Amino acid sequence: MESETTSHATTQSIRTAKYYLGNLSFTTTEAELKVVFGEYGVVLQVQIFLDRDTGRSRGFAFFDVALFDDDVTDGLNEFELNGRRLTVNVAKPRELS
Repeated sequence: MESETTSHATTQSIRTAKYYLGNLSFTTTEAELKVVFGEYGVVLQVQIFLDRDTGRSRGFAFFDVALFDDDVTDGLNEFELNGRRLTVNVAKPRELS
């Protein structure tokens, strides 16, 4: 899910991408993730998925970012946050069943 747009005011292109983030600590917050991913680009959205019954994190999230750096997966895969090594992958489109 990557897209590219070019501003008419500049010749630089802005690339946005959606990533899957796994192996999150149950205590990790969206604010913490925005700080970590902010080093790679402008974080547009972070969504930590919660269990319906308990309201506790299910241990994974998705985030959208306008990228400064193409190496988000290289830089953050296996990154340790709150005692857990993160799994970061480019998000794949959901398959319709």
